[in-house]
Parts: sequence; structure tokens; C-alpha cells
Amino acid sequence: MFEIRRYTPDLEQEWNRFVADSKNGTFLFDRNYMDYHQQRFTDSSLLFYRKGKPYALLPANLQDQTLFSHAGLSYGGLIMSPNTTAAATLTLFEELNTYLRNVGIDKVIYKSIPSIYHQMAAEEDLYAIFRTCQARLAARQIGSVIAQNSEIKWQRMRRRAVRRADEQGITVAQSDDFAGFWKVLEHNLSSRYGVKPVHDIEEILLLKSRFPHHIQLYTATKDGEIWGGVVLYLTPQAAHAQYSATTEQGKRWGAIDKIYDEIIHRLLTTYRYFDFGISTERGGTYLNDNLIFQKEGYGARGLCWDWYEWNL
Repeated sequence: MFEIRRYTPDLEQEWNRFVADSKNGTFLFDRNYMDYHQQRFTDSSLLFYRKGKPYALLPANLQDQTLFSHAGLSYGGLIMSPNTTAAATLTLFEELNTYLRNVGIDKVIYKSIPSIYHQMAAEEDLYAIFRTCQARLAARQIGSVIAQNSEIKWQRMRRRAVRRADEQGITVAQSDDFAGFWKVLEHNLSSRYGVKPVHDIEEILLLKSRFPHHIQLYTATKDGEIWGGVVLYLTPQAAHAQYSATTEQGKRWGAIDKIYDEIIHRLLTTYRYFDFGISTERGGTYLNDNLIFQKEGYGARGLCWDWYEWNL
């Protein structure tokens, strides 16, 4: 029923057109985003054709004898057109498993795309991997999301922080000073957790140049000095906080609260969801209580980010 082809660079335009027209794809699946770190992964992405036309895509990489969808992305899974049907998706996964066995793959790690990034219902894949692959839940992260029609009020301490920021004269605006914010972000992550951002400054500037409307920075400043910032990934349904950080002064005077107040309540109200991202580590077995408490203080509530696995 399906012809399965491994992605090659000559298929880039066809791949990107399908992502743009799909019901659950975002710019993270555009090859101009996926390929910025191609040297770190052995790309094994697949295209599924039906009657000579693309029917679905699977962003993927290969590590040893395991196929990941995709280890270099926040989420992954089957990218589907609005015409995808449940019955055809069952067949697709049956044929995918046969194809993977024939090329020596032993196992699949499958990241599903959280529902807030779907532009219409798009969980035919989850049914198929349950029914056809006997997939097991391998990891469950919990993120925090605000729906724009939510009536949950901010906690008093978060509202007080916004008032402190106003009293200090902190202002919030969209900014192109990624280099200035990255100094704050790198210092914050290094001093608190001993880690670096996933993207270095050169990588984020490259991605910003490729996706200027999808990647935006908002900063909180005082007398021209950056006290805090949030990098947003903007997709059709959701605004996602990819990075956030403050200086010590910014933390003391509510800089990050001021940013979230501006972008959630005034600047980005056309988005259906605001996604703060996950607050877990080690496949969801560790919950950062303080981090998720802060997000819940803004009225956000839980959304699971699931990984599945099956043996071939």
C-alpha cells in the first residue's frame, strides 16, 4: 500500500511543503530547522507515499539499532495530512515495522506531538502504535499550559511581583538582542544547574535568521539593561517558552513575571495556548517542584509529553 523512502536532501522542498500543509506539523519539522544540527545525528527520516503522492512523514534519527523520532527535537512522531485516516495509519505502521526489520532496526523510540500543537485532531498514530506495535509508555514528562479561555487567576505572589516590576520602571518589549540575553541565560544555567543552553548563540541566531516570525525574544529592561528575557517558539496554535532567564536583580523585582504578564495578557492573545514547557527530568521520574509551582502560579495546568517504545 505504501512506498517508504528514506529522506535525502533532494526531497527537501517536498518534505517542507508537506509539513506546511499538515494537520500536526510545526516549523521544528522544517528541514531548515531539523538540519541545523545534522552533524550530531544520523538522520533516518522517512517519507510514506501512496499512489505516488506523499501521505505522511516521520522525522527520525538512528542510534545503534534504535530508531528515534527524533532525539534532537522537543517532540516528534508521524506528520499527517488532513486526509489521513485511522485504517490507513494502521497499515502504515505495519509496513513501517516490516521495513525497519528488513534494514536491521531492533527498536523504536517514538515521541508523540502534544495535542496543543495539532491544528485539528491528529492522534491516529497513537491508536496505531497501540494496536499494531503493542507500544509501551517509555517516558512521561509533564508540562504546563495556559488555554486562552482559562479563568484561573494568577496567584497573589505572581501579581505582587508584576507590581514590583512596575514600581521599578521595568519595561517589556520585543528585542533582537539575543547576544545580550544569552549572557544572562548562560550565567543563569551555569550558576544554578551547571549546564549550558541546548543552543549556543550562533545556533539560535542562525535559526532566528531562518525563522524570523517563529522565533522571538522578549526582554525586561531597566535603564537599558536586560534584567530578564523569554525566547518564544511560535506555532499556529501555541506560543512556547523555549528559554527564560533573569539576572539576580530581575528575579528580585519580578522581571520574568512582568514579561509573562505582557505577552500572555496583551501581546500574544491570538494564540490558543501558552506553553511553559516541561518541569521534569530523567524521563519524568523527577519533578522540579519549585519550577512547576511557579508556572502553576500563572494559571498553567498539566499537559503530558509522552514517549513510547516497541521492539521489532
